[in-house]
Amino acid sequence: MSIPNIPISILDLAPIVTGSTPAQSFRNTLDLAQHAEKWGYNRFWLAEHHNMPGIASSATSVVIGYVAAGTQKIRVGSGGIMLPNHAPLVIAEQFGTLESMYPGRIDLGLGRAPGSDQVAARALRRGLGSNGEDFPEQLSELRHYFNPSEESRGVMPRAVPGEGLDVPIWLLGSSGFSAQLAGHHGLPFAFASHFAPDFLLPALKLYRDNFKPSEVLDKPYAMVGLNIVVADSDEAAAFLATSQEQAFLNLIRGRMGQLNPPVDSMDGLWSEQEKMMVQRQLSFTIAGTKTTVKDKLSSIIEQTEADELIVVSQIYDHAARLRSYELLAEAVNEIRSAAVQQ
Repeated sequence: MSIPNIPISILDLAPIVTGSTPAQSFRNTLDLAQHAEKWGYNRFWLAEHHNMPGIASSATSVVIGYVAAGTQKIRVGSGGIMLPNHAPLVIAEQFGTLESMYPGRIDLGLGRAPGSDQVAARALRRGLGSNGEDFPEQLSELRHYFNPSEESRGVMPRAVPGEGLDVPIWLLGSSGFSAQLAGHHGLPFAFASHFAPDFLLPALKLYRDNFKPSEVLDKPYAMVGLNIVVADSDEAAAFLATSQEQAFLNLIRGRMGQLNPPVDSMDGLWSEQEKMMVQRQLSFTIAGTKTTVKDKLSSIIEQTEADELIVVSQIYDHAARLRSYELLAEAVNEIRSAAVQQ
């Protein structure tokens, strides 16, 4: 697929920046979603994370409802709900409720990781018996609640709201497990290359090789995650991107904190080994001007044959984050306009 035909979406982590609050984070998230809708973005997804002081979207379904209520047409969903943390019936009811309130606009992206550390996973799951290995069974149970069989009526509980509703289910992953499962069920697949790029191409191949047409899709549909920071100069973009680099450095060190302001240089903050580790994790990152972004987008799309891109921009200053997404939308529209004129 060529760039002009590829939808661009946003994955927002509802970042809590140093010195701010979750309340302000939510206001910023809604403001971004409203601008994203105006700029032509396709989806606005939020991710489930726990025990992370810099991420406010732990109650993901609640935040999705908040964003959907404050927007008009952009699709809003989860990128994703960590299903092992929840009873499938509860997720069916929650997303059935959201779909009933905002029909035709809700996506349910599912992951099998805890979205947290082991301490939080134990608190969420009341033990560590559910480690994601039963994810296929949980997925089947969840899909059943939306579309129950005649044989199960009266035997299994009913999801109200939820039953009979068309809530698109995506599988999310950073390895081959969900890629194969998504292919087997004929579901769309999103790969978390914005933080786990090493297995991207093998996972996409697994997904496509294992794909079976379904009532959902007749051919594979893969979405690829990217970190993108756009500014009026490459130097300004590199400066803004240091907030994200600091966040990944803290993850490597096991230090959870809020999103730090950018710095003039990361030298002195990380060792050479840490620098290599962070840069490897962020290898699917673009930071630069519109021209830089357009050139690198072309290369990534050619390499991955992605059907859609979903963008993360961990930028400390909200105005700069808005400007980055605005410039990205302009860059994509320029590519599309040029293609039409050819």
